[in-house]
Amino acid sequence: MTVPDTPAAPPSPEPDRPAPHPAAGSPAPGPGAPGVSPTAVVRAEGPWTHRDVAANGARFHIAEMGEGPLVLLLHGFPQFWWTWRHQLPALAEAGFRAVAMDLRGVGGSDRTPRGYDPANLALDITGVVRSLGEPDAALVGHDLGGYLAWTAAVMRPKLVRRLVVSSMPHPRRWRSAMVGDPKQSAASSHIWGFQRPWLPERRLVADDAALVGRLIRDWSGPRLPDDAAVDTYRQAMSIPSTAHCSIEPYRWMVRSLARPDGLQFNRRMKMPVRVPTLHLHGSLDPVMRTRSAAGSGEYVEAPYRWRLLDGLGHFPHEEDPAAFSAELISWLKDTEPDRR
Repeated sequence: MTVPDTPAAPPSPEPDRPAPHPAAGSPAPGPGAPGVSPTAVVRAEGPWTHRDVAANGARFHIAEMGEGPLVLLLHGFPQFWWTWRHQLPALAEAGFRAVAMDLRGVGGSDRTPRGYDPANLALDITGVVRSLGEPDAALVGHDLGGYLAWTAAVMRPKLVRRLVVSSMPHPRRWRSAMVGDPKQSAASSHIWGFQRPWLPERRLVADDAALVGRLIRDWSGPRLPDDAAVDTYRQAMSIPSTAHCSIEPYRWMVRSLARPDGLQFNRRMKMPVRVPTLHLHGSLDPVMRTRSAAGSGEYVEAPYRWRLLDGLGHFPHEEDPAAFSAELISWLKDTEPDRR
């Protein structure tokens, strides 16, 4: 387990259990609303159920619904499980057991002082699969969740049935783009900014996490999220220690570039992905350039399907949830996904 480069944040207590929401699946009131705990948003009411599972030495919050083959949904930055609120019911209706988890340090999951390197975070994910009593899962990851899904498919291939990645290249492609492509480096300037100690955390939570709202809107395509959805993410980031824990994986990804642990991880990622893979990317993504993501198929020795989603930005599963869910479910149900 890799020790974070910055001083560790103390473990935070379990998030409060929320008061009932005004409507099933509706976002929480805006940050600072009277009588609303910032942690109430973690267990938003809806057609899903909430519970905690133990895995890899920590406790993880999940929202789940449906029965059938397991599909495990992995969120990115600066979000939490709720980003999959549209896909959970769609997958359940299609005959899958849909589970959205909060990554370590986010939402309702434990905020541990260490363990934010990608290898350990990937073991969190496969550990949750085991804790759910399933032999394997289709992993669906967005942004950081996509980076970890790629990693889990390499590290624990027997536990990954299929792989779906959105808005994130393979880890080796990510590394080469960040250090070799000035345009990609500029597009991901926030990651370089995260390398400073303490200041990024303070900026993320300042003014009721106003920066979170700006990032989500700036990174979206023309179909901007509504104010209620943005406020939900601002509240989730305001939970103590969340900002620090959300940034730690990116600190490791950059600071380990020339360190032995980072070089070892990069060599490990040379091992090909041997499960069918669907790679989705918004054509207007301003954070991760299409050129950076395209070509990840060279690390897949299995059916690989690339889909460029026209007119969408960094959050295609929220910007056009119906189209994203249809693409996802069609591919998951395809018994012979070809290399198209």
